[in-house]
Amino acid sequence: MEGLLVRAVSSFYYVSCGDTVYECKARGAFRKENISPVVGDRVEFSILNDDKGVLNAVLPRKNMLQRPLVANIDKLFIVSSFKTPAPDLLMIDRLTAMAVANNIRPVIVFNKSDLGDMSGYAKIYLSAGFSAYIVSVKDGIGLEPLKAETENCICAFAGNSGVGKSSLLNALFKNADAKTGDVSLKLGRGKHTTRHTEIYKFGNTFMVDTPGFAAISFDNIENIDKENLAECFPDFSNYLGTCRYSTCSHTCEPGCGILDAVSRGEIQKTRHESYVSFYNELKQRKKW
Repeated sequence: MEGLLVRAVSSFYYVSCGDTVYECKARGAFRKENISPVVGDRVEFSILNDDKGVLNAVLPRKNMLQRPLVANIDKLFIVSSFKTPAPDLLMIDRLTAMAVANNIRPVIVFNKSDLGDMSGYAKIYLSAGFSAYIVSVKDGIGLEPLKAETENCICAFAGNSGVGKSSLLNALFKNADAKTGDVSLKLGRGKHTTRHTEIYKFGNTFMVDTPGFAAISFDNIENIDKENLAECFPDFSNYLGTCRYSTCSHTCEPGCGILDAVSRGEIQKTRHESYVSFYNELKQRKKW
């Protein structure tokens, strides 16, 4: 049988297959072969009885993050709001770079549009090649297209406290309130009370519940350094290789194709400002 590992506690692994979650133990060979299953893994397992089983193999991963420890995320929904708090573009850009570097599709969500016009913020990310949605949970605006974006994938929601993640999830998934009470789903509560990563199923959507995205830094991301940071900005891609100097950092050099595109308005200024901030941060990181 093949299933999705949705929870790992001590030496027990909980695998979702169809409408059943099986409590599994790993084969003894896993320890000898240094195989460590993580939440999000696709696994092969054998059923021992009604709801018990044994893990036989971990299938190849699409991606794996170390902090938070989770595998095979398809989409990361980055939630912001009009105010209380206002959009944190540096945080959004940090999470989009992390997602791109790990083969995760970032989706930007601007909530609380009933409080003001968010089209200018959405334009920044639409012009950068990302999907961006403007929604209002209060008025029920934009929820159906956003829900369609979550279907048939493993996804996670991230964003600062107060942006309305929990109310958004309750609006998108009508049984989310029940899940919150029954199994302590704590996405977006504003308090980091989740202690482990777990995946919950809502119809054909698998939702990752993890505390790790709120405080992510580039120290958490081993596959981003200053040399490949520009590749994590899809809006830079058409201009890479056009700089006067092959060692261009795209921060301040004359003849930089990225800077020229910013000056022409082809790359949003805020996106480049974030890039420079991240580049300077990564310069301080020791390789070891």
